Amino acid sequence: MRSMASRAWRPQCATVALKLASNSASEGRLAGKVVLVTGAARGADMPMGFGGATARLFAREGAHVMVTDMDGDGVVATVRRIAEEGGTADSAVLNVTSEAQWEAAIAATVQRFGRLDVLVNSAGTTHVHTVDKLPLSVFNEQMDVHAKSVFLGTKHAILAMRKNGGGVIVNVASMVSHIGGAYGTAYSAGKGATRIFTKATAIEYASDGIRANSVHPGWCDTPMAQDVMVEATGEGAADPRPARIPMGRLGRAEEVAATILFLASDDSSYMTGGELMVDGGVTAQ
Repeated sequence: MRSMASRAWRPQCATVALKLASNSASEGRLAGKVVLVTGAARGADMPMGFGGATARLFAREGAHVMVTDMDGDGVVATVRRIAEEGGTADSAVLNVTSEAQWEAAIAATVQRFGRLDVLVNSAGTTHVHTVDKLPLSVFNEQMDVHAKSVFLGTKHAILAMRKNGGGVIVNVASMVSHIGGAYGTAYSAGKGATRIFTKATAIEYASDGIRANSVHPGWCDTPMAQDVMVEATGEGAADPRPARIPMGRLGRAEEVAATILFLASDDSSYMTGGELMVDGGVTAQ
């Protein structure tokens, strides 16, 4: 999610029939499923964001993917890359803090693909402030992007999923929902809200056949994280994070996407209200 300006939905269809190198899409773990992924603009180039990596992986696993983000050019690029890899995708420009735009994006998904089976809430921004220097506007924005948006997406996805007899919601939270994160207190608060909201959703809608789980990435090499590190430490400064990770390296967006795939697929069919850490062992310390 790049900016807070409101923009209307516009389709960018991309469907091709190239054979996948890894497996046939018709035999993938999400074969025939319809998925909406937020925050998926950064999926064309490396390093990818979580949403972009998820959209590409899901398409390789046979899903029909609605790629959404505030960055219209970015979602088109992600859709184009999915098409090059033999997948099926469309795109919508979505401000995840706008209920009207959520309604429009989900309606467009159903119109384009006939249903909605999986929602991945991955849109996010962050900040670098201590509490005493944190503007109220930034705190409100972080809560809007990470808590309000998950509520809105979940609310309207459930209405569509009930028509199918069920579905799956995967919310991308963070390890800082468990341990806190200095200089990103509003981000931590928003991700903490995401964590608990996911559990409440799981309890309320289990009888509808709707599962909800959360993924909690640690320090990863993503475009957003790179921008934050430059802001926090300065251009060219040594990265202090690997030394604090038991595995000794940053994670990759593809590794987080693989965990999201597990939760979105039938492989996790008896799992709801759960949370999976993808943090290289940081929270185990």
